[in-house]
Amino acid sequence: MAPNDSAETIGEATGTVVGRRKAARYIVPVAVAGVAAATIGLVPALANAGDPDLPKISAQELIEKIAASDEEQLSGTFKISTDLGLPLDGLAGSFLPGADGEGKDGAAAPQDKLMELTSGTHTLRVAVDGPEKQRLSILGKASEYSVVHNKGEVWAYDSTSDEVYHAEAPEGAGAEKEAPSASKGVPATPKDFAEQALAAVGDTTSVTVDGTAQVAGRDAYQLVIKPKQEGSTVGSIRIAVDAENGVPLKFTLAAASGGKAVVDAGFTKVDFAKPAASSFDFTPPKGAKVTEADELETGKDEHGKAQKALPEQFSGQIPGLEGLEGSEGVNVIGKGWTSIAAIEIPGGKGLPTSGSGDVPAEAQGFLDALGDKVTGKFGSGTVFKTRLVNALLTDDGKVYVGAVTKDALVRAADGAK
Repeated sequence: MAPNDSAETIGEATGTVVGRRKAARYIVPVAVAGVAAATIGLVPALANAGDPDLPKISAQELIEKIAASDEEQLSGTFKISTDLGLPLDGLAGSFLPGADGEGKDGAAAPQDKLMELTSGTHTLRVAVDGPEKQRLSILGKASEYSVVHNKGEVWAYDSTSDEVYHAEAPEGAGAEKEAPSASKGVPATPKDFAEQALAAVGDTTSVTVDGTAQVAGRDAYQLVIKPKQEGSTVGSIRIAVDAENGVPLKFTLAAASGGKAVVDAGFTKVDFAKPAASSFDFTPPKGAKVTEADELETGKDEHGKAQKALPEQFSGQIPGLEGLEGSEGVNVIGKGWTSIAAIEIPGGKGLPTSGSGDVPAEAQGFLDALGDKVTGKFGSGTVFKTRLVNALLTDDGKVYVGAVTKDALVRAADGAK
């Protein structure tokens, strides 16, 4: 095992390294969550086969290795599971778009179908050949859902419903532009998670190298990211980095409260050879219902082109909410891992009470089961909890949300008075 090495990596240095990423990166078109499930819980997918003896490397050198990685071709299988600590089965699932299998868009639209990744355990197969060809498949017991991006087209097929979704990419668009149109760029692969975590590293973060591992039969270094601040629900982030090419092979996010990992996405098989061209071919099966993206339009963009309305997504930053700064009705309190978004609800109304008749009794029961009643200088309210993201809804209609503890939310609300 290589000796442990550490570095206190500050934002300026890390930002310079991460900023050198090449534009021609692969992006897998997949959405995993909305606001309520923006940070995913994943069951450990891989068993370590020993700790390889690798040359010593510093945290800064390993970050640079990730940033310099230019692998654009790969194929493989990885596992992803979800454990936010939310009762997502049954009633809770009905609150998530597409969670009941009948999303509002239907037609195998990715932003609906891929909401399934917010709960349970899933096996996914991926193939990538440069910025214009990607395929991602969710493998079921007797079914498969696939999203295929091949140059100017995106196809999605759900074998269970025998439905097909088809969209055309804007002229000249590559993966960097096309994939977000289907997924809003929300992370799904170990590489996606790792890049967002590294982009958020700053002076509130400790970064170290903690030994080595084997992932999917490949030697890897383990990069560990930890908050320096008190009050974050994030305990640590561990990224297994391919020792040869710098590609993140596994990503694990542990909660500060301990227990099962909140995020652990990893390859079980991976091959960096060029995938077969046929991997990106798609022809709608005979008899399948095909829906064009244009049929699901809800408006046009600034250039007059049709655009599809997608559900609002989380800021995409694991530790902080700085991406929300400047949004209408939003004020970000603090920075880094303990930043909290304070949101004004139009009309200033808090959570409906059980006797108000504003919500069904079943829904009220679900909300009550999730929430803890709290009081403070701000007045009173309810804290809704997951294992990572918590939110305080005050009775006078304000929301405080972040990857922080309940006490941190109450302090933020008190301080805002």
